[in-house]
Amino acid sequence: MNLHALRIFVEVARRGSVTTAADALSISQPAVSAQIRKLESELAIPLVAPDGRGISLTEEGRFLYEQASRLYDWEKEIESQLAEMKEGTKGRLRLTSTFLPSHYLVPQWLASFKQKHPQVEVDIRTGNSQKSIERLLRCEADLAIITNEVWNDLPIQRIHLMDVRFWFIVPPTHPFAGREISLDKLVQEPFLLREPGSSTREKLFSLCREHQVPPPQIGLQYHGLFESIQSVRAGYGTMLAPELAVSELISRGEVGQVTVPGIDIKRPLYLCLRMDASRQRPVVARFVETVLDFSPPRLYPL
Repeated sequence: MNLHALRIFVEVARRGSVTTAADALSISQPAVSAQIRKLESELAIPLVAPDGRGISLTEEGRFLYEQASRLYDWEKEIESQLAEMKEGTKGRLRLTSTFLPSHYLVPQWLASFKQKHPQVEVDIRTGNSQKSIERLLRCEADLAIITNEVWNDLPIQRIHLMDVRFWFIVPPTHPFAGREISLDKLVQEPFLLREPGSSTREKLFSLCREHQVPPPQIGLQYHGLFESIQSVRAGYGTMLAPELAVSELISRGEVGQVTVPGIDIKRPLYLCLRMDASRQRPVVARFVETVLDFSPPRLYPL
């Protein structure tokens, strides 16, 4: 496959326009069109189709664009690593994290890290477990901080940081607040659930399967932890929430805790690295050292 033509195709697909891509690449529009035709001829499949003043991708074109984008993500990763090897003390740290550590743990780790390494550029993205794992595996992040139980055969090295206790909470005036309630009765209440892809959502559903009770009805669905807790605080819904996020609210009487007999939920928090990153870049290694200074680790191989 002609990699020069492939690079031009990726630029056209990203921008949705031959003209815009030509301007960005500083080459003529006919030259761009010729390279696209050359690539289509080489592969014997159509990749683009006219769409108004721009172009759209065929099904084959979308597949090639997604795969080729990964190739050039790797290229950028290689260039970045080589540049940092030359610099030694400077670099860029790309971190992805699930909502719990992002809100309640990562800030103190980054504060300590930046005090020691002020010239390092840090980029942080927050999402659910599925999104965070995808970012790590696609080389869009150097490391991930994730609460998750199910890993399958992912090529990820995991360092166990701590176990986080999770509690059921309700509004402070709810009749269940401060009481012990069976799970089958609790799940009859409207629940605030995280979006699909959230490991907390899956943990709740697995508890229901384990105890042979129906899954809870969805009162509201949020794409974030903080928003869900605020709804309970405002007077609506039941949810499964981390102790780190709600212990102070419970002590102040702003939300109520519900105890479920026979259920004590502790969820593992991991620092995750790609298995292919056998030699960590200096900035990544220094951040890992910073995190491990806060908690004694246990290494979990594949």
